[in-house]
Amino acid sequence: MAQKLIEDKVGKTLSKSSIYETAAWGITEQNAFLNQVLEIETIFSPNAVLHLVLKIEKDMGRIREIKWGERSIDIDVLYYNNEIISTENLTVPHPFIQERKFVLVPLCEIAAAFIHPKLKKSNLELLKNCQDSGEIVVFNS
Repeated sequence: MAQKLIEDKVGKTLSKSSIYETAAWGITEQNAFLNQVLEIETIFSPNAVLHLVLKIEKDMGRIREIKWGERSIDIDVLYYNNEIISTENLTVPHPFIQERKFVLVPLCEIAAAFIHPKLKKSNLELLKNCQDSGEIVVFNS
């Protein structure tokens, strides 16, 4: 459902990873998460994309109470082309990409060679150096 809303509101899906199931990150005493990475072509600015995905989250029932707490949906802007953005509301590239295997595995599925604009390493290099030991498996619904 989130992918359809993103495509309807933000832009065309150019590629998408498999869906992966992972243990919760941050606060670990909660249900497993499902993770997927989409590559989107959009006409919107980075801040407009953020606004749109936050609205999608809200429309899907997301309530922000506890950082890294249980949630129905979480949509992050990982990259925006090769831009480096640091504002009060938006940091791109996402500041934790290199620390999270649940982000890097699906990201490498669709964009292994993409170079992180700040770290100057490919997503595949970031995955190989990632210290996250969390299990990540393809989700079979």
